[in-house]
Amino acid sequence: MPFSEKLLTVPPPIEVAGRHIKRYHVTADPAGIAPEVEKAAYEILPQLLPEPDGTPPATFVVLHRGSDDGAYLNAYSWVWDNVLHFKGAAAGQPVLGCPDNDPTHFVTPDLPWIGCVWELPPILHERDAWVRHLLTPEVPDLTAYLADSLPDGTTGDRT
Repeated sequence: MPFSEKLLTVPPPIEVAGRHIKRYHVTADPAGIAPEVEKAAYEILPQLLPEPDGTPPATFVVLHRGSDDGAYLNAYSWVWDNVLHFKGAAAGQPVLGCPDNDPTHFVTPDLPWIGCVWELPPILHERDAWVRHLLTPEVPDLTAYLADSLPDGTTGDRT
């Protein structure tokens, strides 16, 4: 099967466990992520977040629904002022240690992976937005950072 980009949608930020969460959803399905998969993913999200360390409490997540039974939630949290902390969860993918093919049954595999080709595009944008709004200004602006997301579109080249 040839490679093709997937759809990227950007729901509004939410707050979870005292952290501001920017959200990206990735799927090939024009209908988007099924509500039950989204609900299950965000229920496990608190387990993926680091302890506060004085850095503005911001995280961005990529929720990816695979073309099979798999669903993946990647949580990238800013810590130590300018470091990206990662923790992920997966569902419906037995090869990753999931107990079944249920895309709402999330577990947290202990793998050193940070994302697949469809999940990576937000990382560069979020790095630049963090520098632009938190590290460069004389007065950091978390609100401006939270408002600065990739637009809806595809996971492909955005130049």
